[in-house]
Amino acid sequence: MSELARILLAEDDPKDVELTLEALDEYNLANNVAVVNDGQEALDYLYYKGKYKKRSNGNPVVVLLDLKMPKVDGLEVLKQIKTDPDLKTIPVVILTSSKMEKDLVESYNLGTNAYVVKPVAFHEFVDAVKGLGKFWALINEAPFGSVK
Repeated sequence: MSELARILLAEDDPKDVELTLEALDEYNLANNVAVVNDGQEALDYLYYKGKYKKRSNGNPVVVLLDLKMPKVDGLEVLKQIKTDPDLKTIPVVILTSSKMEKDLVESYNLGTNAYVVKPVAFHEFVDAVKGLGKFWALINEAPFGSVK
């Protein structure tokens, strides 16, 4: 991957990946998404490791992060992002099916910028992702070091 993605999507459910990309496509953002399927791959992307060691310099403008992922879970990824001086300014949105108060509280304690529970209904999920993509990639002013 040589081009830098504006959005990093860390999601292990292929259906949720497909729906998210469909929703982002409405704002022509789907081609600007790097999709990783577990927490370790998300960290590899952010730290230029493994297959991402030659990706373009710069951070994504937002990370859409699932909590329940294999290898390294979303809370650990969030913790590493928010404690790293080079990554901590990247906005992180938890996009999860977990309605557990423990997950919500811990996510905010670790520094998430938003916590969105995935709606069960298809159209609600698509609408939620469209709103997230539009705000974080098009409206929000990204921190220094993010791709413009």
